Amino acid sequence: MTVAVKTDINPQTYRRLLGRVLPQAIKTEVECARLLAEVDKLMSKGDPLSPEEGALLDLLVVLIEAYEDKHYPMPPSSPHTKVKTLMEERGLRQADLVPVLGSKSRVSELLSSKRAPSKAQAKALAEFFGVPIEWFI
Repeated sequence: MTVAVKTDINPQTYRRLLGRVLPQAIKTEVECARLLAEVDKLMSKGDPLSPEEGALLDLLVVLIEAYEDKHYPMPPSSPHTKVKTLMEERGLRQADLVPVLGSKSRVSELLSSKRAPSKAQAKALAEFFGVPIEWFI
């Protein structure tokens, strides 16, 4: 059984973009820098990206992330560090987490790493921040 996939990408236009950029699995810092420069060009473009440019950008991001994950892995961080980082990124205060965790003392205990979040709290944090529950377990 064949399933037809509808796409807004013009194959000829996308082929030209691929031919110009020549994306491939990244093996060196030089290649990574070259593809990062291509991402910068696409991101700084004044007009909205065409479907073909958007597809190329998605591909380049996947290639760059794969290279960086392999060569610059992030050390695991604790749940309280992740919560602090997410709060900082979103400009939140401790009081903003009280409805999520249930009380000021629970928020304080979590942020000071005196207590790990319970499964229910991890689920609530994941829903609140829109991230996987595994971040907090």
